Amino acid sequence: MLVDGVWTEDWQPVQAKDDQGRFIRQTSSFRHWITRDGSAGPTGHAGFKAEKGRYHLYVGYICPWASRTLMARALKGLTEVIDIAVVNPRLSDQGWRFGGFAQSAPDTLNGAEYLHQLYTKADPHFTGRATVPVLWDKQTQTIVSNESADIVRMLNTAFIDLVQQGPDLYPADLADDIDKLNECMYKSLNNGVYQAGFATTQQAYEEAYHTVFNTLDALEARLSDGRQYLFGDRFTEADIRLFVTLIRFDAAYYGLFKCNRNQIKEMPQLHGYMLRVLALEGISSTINLEHIKAGYYSINALNPNGIVPIGPQQI
Repeated sequence: MLVDGVWTEDWQPVQAKDDQGRFIRQTSSFRHWITRDGSAGPTGHAGFKAEKGRYHLYVGYICPWASRTLMARALKGLTEVIDIAVVNPRLSDQGWRFGGFAQSAPDTLNGAEYLHQLYTKADPHFTGRATVPVLWDKQTQTIVSNESADIVRMLNTAFIDLVQQGPDLYPADLADDIDKLNECMYKSLNNGVYQAGFATTQQAYEEAYHTVFNTLDALEARLSDGRQYLFGDRFTEADIRLFVTLIRFDAAYYGLFKCNRNQIKEMPQLHGYMLRVLALEGISSTINLEHIKAGYYSINALNPNGIVPIGPQQI
């Protein structure tokens, strides 16, 4: 991680843990917002106006949080408005790096070798972990946001004067219900699989394991009434949050993270739902199974020999 702008130690997957061995995730550090007119958003400073070609999104296909932003970018028709750079999925001793893997190229925009160099370019005294996604402003040469939830919401509304496409991912009449479901899924599923995988005690692992599958069972039941998405026929950001975990489950979480009661393909409602979302225009381009497997199985603490499983080779 970085301490006062200086890289201090090899990358470790467990960001923090409590006294029961439970994995604790770091909070995001840059929380500015792109808005239609450049006014300030809910957090951060003003000055980030929605403009074509001004912003650059750094992502990793391995990362579900980064994948959320890629999905929003595709669904809202912003692929020609915001360009992207993809990190190497295999974690290095200095965290995310550029190039050296298919579909991961050198950082031609800023010339960084490692993602953490972008953080210190934005803040020379930054302390913390360098995570994806990173939404970069070419004009002011700084990070707008590294919080995926905020980025999804700004992509949903900020660029509507430039592009009017795709579903409203956070409709006002569903906002409260979306927030409640998001919070539940984050704690028990999106982050729950990580709490199982990175648990350092049996108690913490079993607690997370049961929470993950209780949540999956509840979502399987929710979809059993024939609805297309989590809120009926309306696709929202809650569907993005669920999909990015489901698509990685059988390839990574089932085996490496020991969430192995069953695979998603054995849950007919969730599996069918996952395939429906995958079939939406632009979504398949946001998924790279080889990156996902190579990335997760490069975590030395969980897979010291670095052997990447051959299967699954398709969703």
